[in-house]
Amino acid sequence: MRTAGILCTLAGVAVLAAAGCSSGDSTASKTPGPTADSPSASPAGPPPAPAAPPPPGPTAAQDPCATDLAAPEIARAVSTLPRDPRSDQGWNPEPLAGNYNPCAQLSAVIVKANTNSQNPNTRALMFHQGKFIPTGVPDTYGFNGLDTSASTGDTVALQYSSGVAGLDSIVKFRWNGSGVELIGNTTR
Repeated sequence: MRTAGILCTLAGVAVLAAAGCSSGDSTASKTPGPTADSPSASPAGPPPAPAAPPPPGPTAAQDPCATDLAAPEIARAVSTLPRDPRSDQGWNPEPLAGNYNPCAQLSAVIVKANTNSQNPNTRALMFHQGKFIPTGVPDTYGFNGLDTSASTGDTVALQYSSGVAGLDSIVKFRWNGSGVELIGNTTR
């Protein structure tokens, strides 16, 4: 019995100590605690920090060797071209296709005559390390695409497609160290 009395006394002291340590006008003492069946009853840690977004990929400004069909060198090169012989019009500086790269030994862009014709004339402009090659290039009229799977850092595979399956023509040009040379002509 004496043990039960000591336990009751200790329990009473603990209740009084807990009540004596809290401020009677604190928000915590006036707010009811969570109940056992409340979803927030379990102790929760701090909310998880949001995951950091992945770093952005390199842009043309960050990677000077990326393909850039909006490079000012293309518009400058187009402005130096003689008029289209078929329509007597200038050339549109916005490429139809290409792989212009200022670091490549050879890259190319395809431009079209600046005309409202349904089938404007097209031609390829070639660049060596970002600089336009105005002379010494084999005839590049009529190409309307670029075969990227057959193009490398020193080889450009220009494509002519008539729209008829199996009649596409691929012509490869390569930088030989001092100029551009024709190295192959295939049909697909």
